[in-house]
Amino acid sequence: MAKYSTTPIDRTFSALADPTRRQILLHLEAQPGLSVSELARPLSLKLPGLMKHLDVLADAGLITRFKTGRTVSVHLSVEPMREAMEWLQRYERLWTVSLDRLVALAEQDDKP
Repeated sequence: MAKYSTTPIDRTFSALADPTRRQILLHLEAQPGLSVSELARPLSLKLPGLMKHLDVLADAGLITRFKTGRTVSVHLSVEPMREAMEWLQRYERLWTVSLDRLVALAEQDDKP
């Protein structure tokens, strides 16, 4: 398999493409600083599987991990998400124009 160099935004979108990783981020938003085992519990994941997901999220810069004694806590990092939102906002006008046209068409069809 060919290896491609990826940019930070590529890693962010790749990490966000997986529903389990998005669920992990939601848990961390609701409860910052959860331990790895606390994150695994509601996801019904074994620790090795969760660790692979956390590695992808860490590689994308979406989380940071801190070890205190034997406990590893996980925290969200907002900068990669901010960069992804800025990228998406550049294209927002494209779908906004399309939605505006759809609304106008629907309103036109409602007239007798």
